[in-house]
Amino acid sequence: MDMTLVSGVFAVLLLLLDVWIIASVWRTTKAPGTKLGWAFLVIILPLLGAVIWGIFGPRGVTQPPTSKEHSKG
Repeated sequence: MDMTLVSGVFAVLLLLLDVWIIASVWRTTKAPGTKLGWAFLVIILPLLGAVIWGIFGPRGVTQPPTSKEHSKG
């Protein structure tokens, strides 16, 4: 397998993971400065930032969406 392909797949997966992390951080109820700090860390150091977030990051979203559109079953 070509190393360029492996590197490309790894880069795309890391990008998707980082986007998911940043979205998760912005959905928390933490202070805006905390959110900005996590986002900055993940953007500047994508792999290391993802690992640090996985260990020390916020745990879960405290309130689910309350829109009636989201509650339809």
